[in-house]
Amino acid sequence: MPKLRLACLLLAVVTLGGCAGRPSGPAAPGTKLTIAVVPKAVAFDFWLSVKAGAEKAAKDNGATIVWRGPSDERDVAGQIATLEDFINSKVDAIVMAACDSKALTPIVRKARAAKIPVITIDSGVDDKTVPIIATDNIKGARIAGDTLVKLIGGKGKVGLIPFVAGAATSTMRENGFKEELRKYPAVKLASVLYSESDAAKGMSVTENMLTSIPDLAGIFAANEPGAIGAARAIEQRKLAGKVKLVAFDAAQSEIEALKRGTIQALVVQNPFKMGYEGVQAAVKAIRGEKVPLYTDTGVAVVTKENLDTPEIKALLSGKG
Repeated sequence: MPKLRLACLLLAVVTLGGCAGRPSGPAAPGTKLTIAVVPKAVAFDFWLSVKAGAEKAAKDNGATIVWRGPSDERDVAGQIATLEDFINSKVDAIVMAACDSKALTPIVRKARAAKIPVITIDSGVDDKTVPIIATDNIKGARIAGDTLVKLIGGKGKVGLIPFVAGAATSTMRENGFKEELRKYPAVKLASVLYSESDAAKGMSVTENMLTSIPDLAGIFAANEPGAIGAARAIEQRKLAGKVKLVAFDAAQSEIEALKRGTIQALVVQNPFKMGYEGVQAAVKAIRGEKVPLYTDTGVAVVTKENLDTPEIKALLSGKG
């Protein structure tokens, strides 16, 4: 083979080889990006709103998202396996909500070691160098506590229903609520039972509270399934309006319970914004732009009285 022809062939091979796989370093503007979005669970209205926000941000940036997560928020092993798959397939970035802050830290570090940016939303990991876009859960739970205290007239026994022990979000809401109650010596936290992010379990633990504490004045349910279960138990006992219920999130079933008077107030996050800002931050990180370590997506207290205001309607529609 002539030397010139051989040299050209070798050059072609080297050039093709250099184009294979995901390029190292920041992606150039206009590059088609694939971003994995991994929620704590794929069910519940909250996560579907996160997905809608992520899809909107992907569309705005000419990116593609791959939405995959466990069916149960307690499935830590399943979430780790999903992240392993995304690392192996060399996605451009990962946006995720950690099922367990400690258990998910090593896999997040593995992704970052593979030069895959990671943005956490809703629930972070035990690594303060990983950006998080979330509700200020301690502040939100304090607001829930203050709201419940006012509803019960500043005195009485209350119950707390966190969701999954070890999940950062659950822990922060539990702590924030307890901290707020310390301001009110006439209010006693009489029971703390976990819903395991399951509506049936939420109903069961609420029934246990109502049975063991006949004079229970109020309950704070710290997430959607816990709230749904608590509302069912209160209605079944015909205690709607008598036992005050304050809850996080705004699933349609929670809104209906609010309208019926079973739930008195909802502390509403902005999951659409979490999904949108999470993907936006991922795109910036891929392109080598600076991403803030913490972004607060805010909360609002929703009651029957403000349910039809423009601001609350926009928030509940996923556009607020």
